[in-house]
Amino acid sequence: MTANVAVETTPEIPLWNDPSHPVSARVDALIGAMTLQEKIAQLYGVWVGASANGGEVAPHQHDMEEAVDLDALLPSGLGQLTRPFGTAPVDPALGALSLLRTQTRITSANRFGIPAVAHEECLAGFAAWGATAYPVPLSWGATFDPDVIRRMAAAIGRDMRAVGVHQGLAPVLDVVRDLRWGRVEETIGEDPYLVGTIGTAYVQGLESAGIVATLKHFVGYSASRAGRNLAPTSVGPRERADVLLPPFEMAIREGGARSVMHAYTDIDGIPSAADEKLLTGLLRDTWGFDGTVVADYFGIAFLKTLHGIAGDFADAAGAALTAGVDIELPTVKTFGAPLADAVAEGRVPESLIDRALRRVLTQKADLGLLDPDWSPVPPAFAGADLDDPDALRGTIDLDSPANRELAREIAEKAVVLLANDGTLPLAAPRRIALVGPNAAEGTAVLGCYSFPQHVGVQHPEIPVGIELPSLAESLAAEFPDAEITVARGTGVDDGDLSGIAEAVDTARDADIVVVALGDRAGLFGRGTSGEGCDAESLALPGAQQELLNALLDSGTPVVTVLLAGRPYALGRAVEDSAAIVQSFFPGVGGTRAIAGVLSGRTAPSGRLPVSVPRGPGSQPATYLGARLAQASEVSNIDPTPAFGFGHGLTYTTFAWSDLTLDTEQAPTDGEFTVSLTVRNTGERSGTEVVQLYLHDPVASVVQPVQRLVGYTRLELAPGEERRVRVTVPADLASFTGRDGRRIVEPGELELRLSASSTDARLTTRVTLTGPVREADHTRRFHAEFTVED
Repeated sequence: MTANVAVETTPEIPLWNDPSHPVSARVDALIGAMTLQEKIAQLYGVWVGASANGGEVAPHQHDMEEAVDLDALLPSGLGQLTRPFGTAPVDPALGALSLLRTQTRITSANRFGIPAVAHEECLAGFAAWGATAYPVPLSWGATFDPDVIRRMAAAIGRDMRAVGVHQGLAPVLDVVRDLRWGRVEETIGEDPYLVGTIGTAYVQGLESAGIVATLKHFVGYSASRAGRNLAPTSVGPRERADVLLPPFEMAIREGGARSVMHAYTDIDGIPSAADEKLLTGLLRDTWGFDGTVVADYFGIAFLKTLHGIAGDFADAAGAALTAGVDIELPTVKTFGAPLADAVAEGRVPESLIDRALRRVLTQKADLGLLDPDWSPVPPAFAGADLDDPDALRGTIDLDSPANRELAREIAEKAVVLLANDGTLPLAAPRRIALVGPNAAEGTAVLGCYSFPQHVGVQHPEIPVGIELPSLAESLAAEFPDAEITVARGTGVDDGDLSGIAEAVDTARDADIVVVALGDRAGLFGRGTSGEGCDAESLALPGAQQELLNALLDSGTPVVTVLLAGRPYALGRAVEDSAAIVQSFFPGVGGTRAIAGVLSGRTAPSGRLPVSVPRGPGSQPATYLGARLAQASEVSNIDPTPAFGFGHGLTYTTFAWSDLTLDTEQAPTDGEFTVSLTVRNTGERSGTEVVQLYLHDPVASVVQPVQRLVGYTRLELAPGEERRVRVTVPADLASFTGRDGRRIVEPGELELRLSASSTDARLTTRVTLTGPVREADHTRRFHAEFTVED
């Protein structure tokens, strides 16, 4: 007699859940098992808000969307969750619990157990309540320091990943073309090489933390006419290829970005969301990008409502899919019922859905979301009791001391000293008059995509969630023995003149005046800087210039401090201020960084990522202008800036000398090396930024007078010197020729070793020899800097 023995068996794991198989095989098997509706469900998101008590998320309602019924949607699955943390103020731990419970609901509701990708904004830090607000991207550019931006992005990514987020909608790689555009603060600057190197560093940092970086806005958004948001764009193919596209190409090739967001705009009548040559031909077929293309919010619907190239939402969905858009964000509109109907009617082939779905599922597999051991519990909840929401409250810190220290470091490196007659650093002043609309306003350091300015302003009953010392508070800490008197003078943009007389009286009674001017970040007209907050001119908003002029007449030395999202024309203050300090929305450590520069505790080391205009009406202008863009006797408008791109003073002096060139000739496929010595000739430590500009005297098409092709930061002690060697590949001289191909031409080039675009210190010439050579997407991007003792 044989006894019955129970034998445990393991249910067969479906192929798509088995990590021992190649991702491609897993994805193909899953696609083959899905219905049309299940396929489509993976191609859209739903805009949600986390529950304040840790319950499941609730759909967010927006004036551009219809109500969403999650109970009806989730049995088919869901591709993305839009901004669960960034929609309303929620304690981070309870937000993470809300996301966890929602992911559990999503996976339980669909028959394949596929979770959603959760994405968030992270342009100046994780856009969640209580998270560190870092400096805005324009300050990243001012650092000329990719390494510190890489470290910042990694820190942002770790915080996002810790609470269950998978994708970040950053960085913005738009190159500034018109300073009146409201979103200048979101950009890294006006030079494609600076934007590309800093932006790529951000991508590397974010991706290193396991977060999918999303490049935006692809492409041309920043080149709108008159600097208006979401306006027509006039860009020729050469400007697009040589100015606007290189940062994206660099961030994909060197950064490993896994997602791209299309731009809202059209170029020559073709909206980016429907541009197959751009999103498939260039991005995928030429550059080899294999990630996902996501829609800018409502951008697919805009093909019907704004661009007028689609008769209905089904046509819009088909046009976007054909072009290469994979995911509709922020919520289901065109990729839902309209797309399903279009497939049923034969208007959109199902193969286009399968193509997009393959990319989406491949990315989910790479994130581990298809693995059998995937868990909705995020790393921050390791060992936590998830059954007691009240006990979880306050247990997740998204504004750690390490974060704040890093934010302070970036803010300090980004402060730009524009002018100084020797007044700075301040030597123990007894009486300081602190004047201006940004003198006592803690949020003056925040950009429009910071959580407090983007979302928090809609919830005034909720605390800001992070410490934001005002400039008044930071100056009081920096100068504890000084008597500091604060006067508002006027508002940022209210035009109020009634407080100017009092401000002038305060100035006359002081030893030094610090006037804090600039912007208030907001959205769609609620601020003077930010998305939809475009400027008619580059005059200071409101009555700030009147206040500034009155203070300059007070007889007391004036230090002008800008807390802003764009540079402004400062009128007579350019010559009459004792000093000018520019800071672009520097985040939580910003006012302390400014105070440290004013006192001399820290030495200024920032450089301008955008030129500061001399007059308020000279836009659009950029240092990248060709010869016809310069001042001339045949126009009464002078675009010459007050302070050029790359400009920034220090508290010491530097001597540049001993320029050598290893060869006077190099082939069009070769390289050459220039060397120079930089010495700190002053009495205190300081940072010099060596900038390499290329001038092409004769080319087959019109070129900018000069363009940045390399840079490095040098920190030198008094009397210290360094020998800098720069190996320059001929590829850096490439441009788009008459036939649309990128080429390197033979001929003479001038190399300018410069402290800014307006301050060339050493120049030399080299001749490229040989035939015209094509330089395609495999070309070299960088000059190699080597710093020797």
